[in-house]
Amino acid sequence: MSSMSASEIARLQVCLRRLLGSPELTVNPPPRAGLSVEVAVKGEIIGTVHRDEDEGEISYALHITILEEDLPAETATRAGR
Repeated sequence: MSSMSASEIARLQVCLRRLLGSPELTVNPPPRAGLSVEVAVKGEIIGTVHRDEDEGEISYALHITILEEDLPAETATRAGR
């Protein structure tokens, strides 16, 4: 995993806000070296972004974690159909 510059983090934030339609999304630098860059919405961490560099090409992978306890009740999803 490669570290990200402050410029990359800022550019990722702009891109993710646009792609996900969430102006309250933030991409936060790690508190110390070796930790992941975190993605949060309204201050709640929802995932991480990892940078990969292979043969001169750079890509970013967004990993979002959703806990089962955060999902709506099963009956609520059936009512929305």
